Amino acid sequence: MEPGTLRITHSLNSVLERWLPEQRLFLKSDRSTRFLRLRPVTQLIALGGIALVFGWSIIASSILVIDAISAGSLRDEARRSQGALEARLTDLSVERDSRAAEAVAAQNRFAVALDQVSRMQSQLLDSEARRRELETGIGVVQTSLQEAVEAHHQAEAKAGGHADEAIAPARTAELQAALDILSSELKQASSQRSQAVQDAEDAKRLAEAVTLERDQIVARNDEILSQVEDAISVSVEPLDDMFRSVGMNPDEVLRTVRRGYSGQGGPLNPIGYSSSGDAEISEREAKAKEILITLDQMNSYRIAVSKMPLAMPVKSAFRYTSPFGRRWGRAHEGIDMAGPVGTPIFATGDGVITFAGWQSGYGNLIKIEHELGTETRYGHLSKIRVKVGQKVSRGSRIGDMGNTGRSTGSHLHYEVRVNGRAVNPMSFIKAAQNVF
Repeated sequence: MEPGTLRITHSLNSVLERWLPEQRLFLKSDRSTRFLRLRPVTQLIALGGIALVFGWSIIASSILVIDAISAGSLRDEARRSQGALEARLTDLSVERDSRAAEAVAAQNRFAVALDQVSRMQSQLLDSEARRRELETGIGVVQTSLQEAVEAHHQAEAKAGGHADEAIAPARTAELQAALDILSSELKQASSQRSQAVQDAEDAKRLAEAVTLERDQIVARNDEILSQVEDAISVSVEPLDDMFRSVGMNPDEVLRTVRRGYSGQGGPLNPIGYSSSGDAEISEREAKAKEILITLDQMNSYRIAVSKMPLAMPVKSAFRYTSPFGRRWGRAHEGIDMAGPVGTPIFATGDGVITFAGWQSGYGNLIKIEHELGTETRYGHLSKIRVKVGQKVSRGSRIGDMGNTGRSTGSHLHYEVRVNGRAVNPMSFIKAAQNVF
C-alpha cells in the first residue's frame, strides 16, 4: 500500500476510533491463539453494508406491499365496474321488454282504429248509396206525379171535368204522402251520412295519434337496442383481449366451448310470413339478432373463463423470487413464489390430476389437466394431498409448499401450459384480476 494511502487510512482510523474503538476477534486452537483486528474503518464498512442490506429489504418489502394493495384495489374496481355493467344490462333488458309490450299494445290499438275507420267508411258508402236511391225514387215519384196531373188535366178537358172530380183529390193525396215519406227518408239518410263522415274523421284522427305513439315507441326501442348493443360490445372486448394476452386464440376458444354446449330441441311449428313486408322491422330484427349473437359470444367467453386456471395457487403471504423466462442461461418455464414450509397450495382451476409424485428437478410435483388445452404444474412440494385421476375444483387444497427437488429454499414452482407450450403464469394471474 502506498504511503499516502496509509496516512489517509491511519488518519481516518484515528478520527473514527472515538466512536468505533478497535476490536479484536480471538481464534483459539489447541496449539495456538490468533486474533483478527477490526479497525474502525473496517467496522464502518461492515456497518454500512449491513445498513444497505437492511434498507434494500425495507424498500423491496414496501414495493411488494404497494403492489399487493394496488392489485387489490384494481380487482375491487374491476369487480365494481363489472357489477355496474351487469346491473345496467339488466335495467336495459327490463326497459326493452317494457317498451316492446307498449309497442305491441300500440300496434293493437292501431289495428282497432283502422278497423273502426274501415267500418265508418263502409257505413258512409252505404248511406251515400241509399241517398242516391232515395233521390232517384223522388225523381221517379215526381215524374209520375207530373204525368198523373197532366193526364188528369187531359181527362178533364175531354170529359168536361165531371167524372173524375171525386178520384183526383184522393190520388193527389196518395202521391203527396209518398213524396213526404221519401223526403223524410232522404233527410234521415243525409243525417246518417253526416254522422258517418264525423265518425270517420274521429277514427282517422285516432289512427294518426296511435301511429305517432307507435313510431315513438319504435324509436325508443331502437335506442334501447343500440344501448344494449354498445354495452355488450364493451363487455366482450376485455374478454377477447384477456384470451389473447394469455396466448390463446379467442375464435378457437369459442368453437371449443360451443362444441361442448351445442344441445338443441323443442317442437317445431310452421312460420307465418307477412305478405306486406316491413323494412324497418326487418332492420330491427337484424339488430336484435346481432345482439343475441354477441350475447352468446360473451356467455361462451364466461364459460371458458370458468374453466381456465385463473386463481392464485398461494393465498397466504409469499414473495415472488424468480420470474418466467431465461435464468442462468436456461429457460425457466414458470414462476417461483417463496413462503414457509407447509404453506397451503390450491388448485387454480377445475381439472383432473394427471400426475402426483416425484419427478427429477421438480421434486414432489402435481400436474392438473384443465379444459381448453391448459395444464398447471406445482413443484417442490413438501406434501401431496391428491391422487392421480382425482377431480379437483378451483380453490381446492392439493398440497403444501416445500423445498424438494432442485431448490435453494422453500417455495412453489408454478407453471401454466397451453396445448403443451409453457406460457407466462403472470398473464393468467393478471387476467384473473380483470375478470373476477
